[in-house]
Amino acid sequence: MSSKPLVQKSLSATLVHGILICYSILALWPIFLVLINSFKSRKGIFNDPMALPSAETFSTIGFDKVLGRSNFDVYFFNSITVTVLTLGITLLIGAMAAWALAGYKYKLNTLLAFYLAIGIMVPIRLGTVSILKLVVAMGLMNTLTALVLVYIAMSLPLTIFILSEFMQQIPNDLKEAARCDGVSEYRIFFQIILPLTRPAIATVGVFTMVPVWNDLWFPLILTADDSVRTVTLGVQQFVGQYVTDWNSVLASLTLAIVPVFILYIIFSRQLIRGITAGAVK
Repeated sequence: MSSKPLVQKSLSATLVHGILICYSILALWPIFLVLINSFKSRKGIFNDPMALPSAETFSTIGFDKVLGRSNFDVYFFNSITVTVLTLGITLLIGAMAAWALAGYKYKLNTLLAFYLAIGIMVPIRLGTVSILKLVVAMGLMNTLTALVLVYIAMSLPLTIFILSEFMQQIPNDLKEAARCDGVSEYRIFFQIILPLTRPAIATVGVFTMVPVWNDLWFPLILTADDSVRTVTLGVQQFVGQYVTDWNSVLASLTLAIVPVFILYIIFSRQLIRGITAGAVK
């Protein structure tokens, strides 16, 4: 009788792992196709896109074109600049606002939390026309500053919401003990609160970076000059109305994947801790 629950538990775990493995394969398969086809000739891509590069099909012509005949280094630097500035400012302002919502209670606390929830639910792209008019009026058209400001506004609601929920789990005894010792609020925030919220900050950092790095909508609308294009917009130069240079497109996408992959490798442990925080006491 006692073996039956064990069998059911084993079957349940096998089913869950099977579903997760299938989902992982489904999610990683397009990335795998991009990587293998970026190292193949155009003929090899169209003859058998599912095959690995062979001695006959291996080619780096796509990378040669991207790195040698285009301004990909400029696009890459622009994307790095926009992403790093957006990430740093969003995390700093978001963490401070989250600390204010979680650590202090006042009359407008609930109203502000509701206001942030609305910012999460309403897509920022619905206000594209108004954003474009505002950017033009401020004289920021064709600048990276416009992209940074838009992405900060886009990322702040979710950042504040996640960090405030995480900060509410920090025991008040730590903060009260620091206040009794005469520690200022700034030192409490930077030396006590922030170190304890590193998993949540890593999670928010990934959730902020990936949409900013992959975004095509706002660079397409707010940046027309070649000198301020981002990676995703730079890839579009290889896509034509009648002919598309697939070697260059796939090579560009492969190079664009590298920063996100490195970020995940660095913060994977903190990311998993942040996602699972609160799930198990």
